[in-house]
Amino acid sequence: MPDHHSFSVLDRHAVLSGSDNGFPWYAGAMLAVEASEVVRLRCEKLSHGDEAAGHEAVLMVSEKVAAALEAFASLLSGATPAAVVQRYREHVAANAKRLSAN
Repeated sequence: MPDHHSFSVLDRHAVLSGSDNGFPWYAGAMLAVEASEVVRLRCEKLSHGDEAAGHEAVLMVSEKVAAALEAFASLLSGATPAAVVQRYREHVAANAKRLSAN
């Protein structure tokens, strides 16, 4: 009986080389790590409870909706999952830069 839980050759290549062939496993993992830092920075800012925190909360929600719509439109127009993950990483990097500057 075949092992249904084993990685395919393509998956092994993607994991070991960071390749974006197929689903970008490495880029997806990096997105998770990078996003966790943005979550930490946002929680720190929101904990102040001031007007800037309120603005950040509104900005956070509007950015999430815009990013989801952008990803959906990209996929409908034929973008690869790798391209969508890369674009999310760009958004996350911009947020990390903005939040770190304060």
